[in-house]
Amino acid sequence: MKAVLLDKPAPIEETPLRYSEYDIPTIEDDEVLIKIKACGVCRSNLNVIEGVYSRLGIPSLSPIIPGHEIIGSITETGSNVKNLVAGDRVGIQPLYSACGVCEYCLSAREHLCPNRLITGETVHGGYAEYIKGKNNYVYHVPKELKDHEAAPLFCPGVTAYRAVKQANLTPGKTAAIFGIGGVGHVAVQFAKMTGASVIAVSRSKKNLELASTVGADKTIPQDDNLVQEMKKIGYVDSAIVFAPSQEAIDRAQRITKPGGTIVLGVAGDVRKLLFFFEKTIKGTAIGTRHDMKEVLKIASMNKIRIVTNTYPLQEASEVLQKLKGGEIKGRAVLIP
Repeated sequence: MKAVLLDKPAPIEETPLRYSEYDIPTIEDDEVLIKIKACGVCRSNLNVIEGVYSRLGIPSLSPIIPGHEIIGSITETGSNVKNLVAGDRVGIQPLYSACGVCEYCLSAREHLCPNRLITGETVHGGYAEYIKGKNNYVYHVPKELKDHEAAPLFCPGVTAYRAVKQANLTPGKTAAIFGIGGVGHVAVQFAKMTGASVIAVSRSKKNLELASTVGADKTIPQDDNLVQEMKKIGYVDSAIVFAPSQEAIDRAQRITKPGGTIVLGVAGDVRKLLFFFEKTIKGTAIGTRHDMKEVLKIASMNKIRIVTNTYPLQEASEVLQKLKGGEIKGRAVLIP
């Protein structure tokens, strides 16, 4: 099969990826083989490729195939697979599998399992023509969704959904969402479904326009005037941060009301909080299998619009450079 391979992390400008032949995976009894139709391109893919996670032992394979938001059709099933058959249209999310026996797995929080495997980071991912998946971590994709629209549901979709759940939004509350890229523009839509008023915050004019298109009530540039502007219109009950910027994290904390919640979907430092403001800070990472199924159900009812741009698989390096330069509107999707 054709695949995009990373041998050694390096800046994307140094073209560390190679488009090459690679063996089609051999499945075990509890696995399925999937012919890939589409795979979304995530900033965390870029982080893996450039070595941002190297100190964590990621990637753990060399070479490794990146990519973790995958749509395809099953071509082969293992002998113990009963709920999936050849021809089924399915998807794989970043959570490739988990141990099933730890306290997190037993409390339906398998995305926190210390022995979880992550697609495209600790096992081969979706920048390829084929991938194998674990029977219990493969999801049926509703027929209403096109391949290139469905693929991003398996990372931006589930990540945005869980972040909004963590924000505890209800009708009448206000939320600010920092970073209106592949994940952020989906989070705007999930936040609107709660009945909250949604403010989109971004440095990019085109991304603020995207936020308006998908339902944001107000858009504000992420600049030095943000805090003063928010002081005029009122601070928010919750802030959700997807912008990979320490500045965004700092400002999110400042514009959140006393008693409010800040949800971080990016890494960064938390500034000192005065205890008597009773603010809550939460992290959010991908989502559970239940979250994923809920996202697919919502999407099947045409309640989510994901803006996508499609590219051939062999252009992965060029697409990642565009992503790094802020040139992608919505989500880029690779087509094998």
